[in-house]
Amino acid sequence: MLLFIAFPLVSVVLQSVHIPHEAALVTVENCGPFGCKKETIIDHSLSAAEPLGRFVGLDIYFDRAHLAVVEVRQAWEATDSWFAFFQTIGNFPFYRSMAFTLTFTFTVTPVLIVLGLMIALGVNALSERIKGLVIFVSLLPMIVTPLIGSLILFWMIDSRGILGNAIQWLAADPDLSLKASTGLTWIMLIIYGVWHSAPFAFVVFYAGLQTLPMDQIESARIDGASRWQQVRYVIIPHLMPLITFVALIQLMDNFRVFEPIVGFNAEAHAQSLSWIIFNDLGGETRQLSAAATSSVLTIIGVAILLSPVLWRTWQDFKGKM
Repeated sequence: MLLFIAFPLVSVVLQSVHIPHEAALVTVENCGPFGCKKETIIDHSLSAAEPLGRFVGLDIYFDRAHLAVVEVRQAWEATDSWFAFFQTIGNFPFYRSMAFTLTFTFTVTPVLIVLGLMIALGVNALSERIKGLVIFVSLLPMIVTPLIGSLILFWMIDSRGILGNAIQWLAADPDLSLKASTGLTWIMLIIYGVWHSAPFAFVVFYAGLQTLPMDQIESARIDGASRWQQVRYVIIPHLMPLITFVALIQLMDNFRVFEPIVGFNAEAHAQSLSWIIFNDLGGETRQLSAAATSSVLTIIGVAILLSPVLWRTWQDFKGKM
């Protein structure tokens, strides 16, 4: 825990409050058999003495690429409506990526929980002859590597793909492209997120159904409870700890959405916090301080997101003590 979690977190936090030293050029004289000549090189003495860089405190957190505190205040003072305000701050990278990340998280998570529960209930009611085959088919989206799965769907929604061509035919618009619209791109990413993660919820709920007390189900049937009433008042309360567990795992996973954006090549329409970190680390500049700051903000966002569920879990635990 210390080696792989605590120490890296401390390192990231320290890097987020430092920036690299400015490049200092010095002129040196190199002498050889054929004479001496002067050369200009980069002085690395500061970097050697202070490898983390120059301490700047929270300046990186408040700059335009992250929380943009000054710009947000100016936008608040300049706009006269909430819509105009959110439209203005949506132009800043951090808030634009946060908008997609939260939309993806709060749409995919409840939908995949409901879909996983429906699949688990349906499979549990099947005969033993075909149950194994249906379980195998239901697990296929989870078996496929996330990047490969997103690439497959990306090719399918292409204008030459089966889904893209079918949508053009249904809309009677041969120029319609799912990749050219921000809204349609978000919808496709959300659909992929549900498709890829629903098998995990299905497996957990299906395992929980095997521990369902059948005497309670029989009592509900004798009392005249319908199928929906059995699910609502018997099955869901029994599976509630598992539902909480799946919600925790998927909230963390969906908040770190990254592979679908790369697989769909959707950076122009959808950016997440994880994609910003990847973008800062890429290229020749390698903005380590900016990437570290985005990482810390992502960790804080995950902690805030999970706090209501963790608090409820803690309250339930205290009630059972």
